[in-house]
Amino acid sequence: MRTSPTPPRLAVVVSRFNPEVTDGLLAGTRRELDERGVPLADTDVFQAPGAFEIPLLAQTLARTGRYAGVICLGCVIKGDTAHFEFISLGAATGLMQATLATGVPITFGILTTYTDEQAVLRSRGDAANKGREAAAACVEALATLEKIRVA
Repeated sequence: MRTSPTPPRLAVVVSRFNPEVTDGLLAGTRRELDERGVPLADTDVFQAPGAFEIPLLAQTLARTGRYAGVICLGCVIKGDTAHFEFISLGAATGLMQATLATGVPITFGILTTYTDEQAVLRSRGDAANKGREAAAACVEALATLEKIRVA
């Protein structure tokens, strides 16, 4: 008799900034993981003040050894200053560095949009929800890494 593998334990880091969007991203992440049979406990969801702080929290979670992957959710909307560019680039670069440094899949579900409307469209409860995509990417990266390890 063959037993199904234990689902991976994942962490989620979600920004408190722009909660009208990030709450939708988190809901999409939860739906995607539920549909894939991957449980997500409330205690495995961590709040970040904003997108800029997400990479440090994600890297720290990855280094604990408790999590097979980390899903990162946030929203940066362009304003009238260069702040958008610095925060977006810092978050993206920080997450890439964290995943390479730890070898743990850390997925980028941080919206970087030009308008509030674009952010809302990407965080609704439909198939275009980018939280769903970030969760799917994490689970699929883990599966691919497992194939590489056993090959």
